[in-house]
Amino acid sequence: MPTVIEQPVEARLVAAAPRMQSIPATLHYDRNDPFAVRMTFPGPATLEGVEVSWTFSRELLAAGLEGPQGQGDVRVRPYGYDRTVLEFHAPEGTAVVHVRSGDVRRFLEATDELVPAGLEHLQLDLDHDLAELMRDAC
Repeated sequence: MPTVIEQPVEARLVAAAPRMQSIPATLHYDRNDPFAVRMTFPGPATLEGVEVSWTFSRELLAAGLEGPQGQGDVRVRPYGYDRTVLEFHAPEGTAVVHVRSGDVRRFLEATDELVPAGLEHLQLDLDHDLAELMRDAC
C-alpha cells in the first residue's frame, strides 16, 4: 500500500484581470504526517520563480468544502457548485486560487482510504519521536 498520495489539480489564479490564469498544482498527502496536506505550485507559477509549497491541515481542506474555514495563512471556502477557493496569505501578498471541488473530494477520499479521518493519531509513533527528541537534547 502506498504511503504518499499525489494528485495534480488545475488551479485558476484569481487576479485583477477578468480572466483567471490556469496554473498546475499538486496536492500531496503523506501517511507519516497524517494530519497535514500540502499544495505545491511549480516555479513558473510563482512570483519568485521557485517551487512553493503550502502545508495545512487535512481537516481544514475537508471542512472548507462545506463552508468558510481558516483564520491564518490558509483559508478555504466553497465557491458556487463546483469550485473551492484557497487563499494563501504571506507577507508578500495573498494568492487566491480556485480548484474543482470534485478534484479536492477525490483527493480527500484517497487520503481517507490511506488513513481514515479521526484515526490519524494511530499513525504516530510517539515513543520513537520522544526518543529522537531526547537524543538530540543530550
